[in-house]
Amino acid sequence: MNIFLYELKAYRKSTFIWTGALIVLVILFMSMFPSISNEINEFKKLLEGFPEGVRKALGIQVDSIGSLNGYYSYIFLYITLCGAIQAMNLGISISSKEIREKTADFLLTKPVTRTKILSSKILAALTSLLFTNIVYVIAAITVANVVKVENFSLYVFLLISLTLFFNQLIMFAVGIITAVIFPKVKSVISLSLGVVFAFFLIGMVAAAEEATRYLSPFKYFDYSYIMNHEGYEWSFLILGMFLIVLSLIGSFVIYNKKDIHTV
Repeated sequence: MNIFLYELKAYRKSTFIWTGALIVLVILFMSMFPSISNEINEFKKLLEGFPEGVRKALGIQVDSIGSLNGYYSYIFLYITLCGAIQAMNLGISISSKEIREKTADFLLTKPVTRTKILSSKILAALTSLLFTNIVYVIAAITVANVVKVENFSLYVFLLISLTLFFNQLIMFAVGIITAVIFPKVKSVISLSLGVVFAFFLIGMVAAAEEATRYLSPFKYFDYSYIMNHEGYEWSFLILGMFLIVLSLIGSFVIYNKKDIHTV
């Protein structure tokens, strides 16, 4: 039994749906850019009427929103939110599916180790996320070139787009260890939405203070910083990698030692 291929096939439909949803979002949001660009002064006045705390929470940079990358960085927060739900859903599903569906006894009696089982599941999920990001980036670049009103930095556009994958890796890893610690998940999507929106709300509150940015993965990437420096903030990049590695190691340790109830 090839667990990797089985899991890849099992999540094929949901991967296509989530990928399609991200593409629809970027098309919908970016299609508004030409109209906003034509009336950018009025749009900036409207945004300036918002309190500074609200603008920070929503990731609005008034000075740069008239450029394609500036506008993209604003709407990208909501694309990332959608992608985070996909990743969290995958992370929770792969390590709790057998317990929810009461098929753990079938899987665990096969001549494969628990490490091999979890590794195959993780690789299948990562393949799905990688597919989503490759298709999304291609679609996003295509849409950007269609709606652009002037030249833009493709490199910065890619840097912003790639943060989707990094955020998904964090949420995916958190989802795995959450499901390993609390295996009796009745509703995967409900738990996924709850955890992701909790991080999202924390990120909105944390936007006002630099130190509190560490509490939410949604704030690990400052798009204004990316546009100005054409790179990422290393402190947050290292923290994100640390969370991913720590969560995955913890998941393997717990999964290998825990008692898994069968029927």
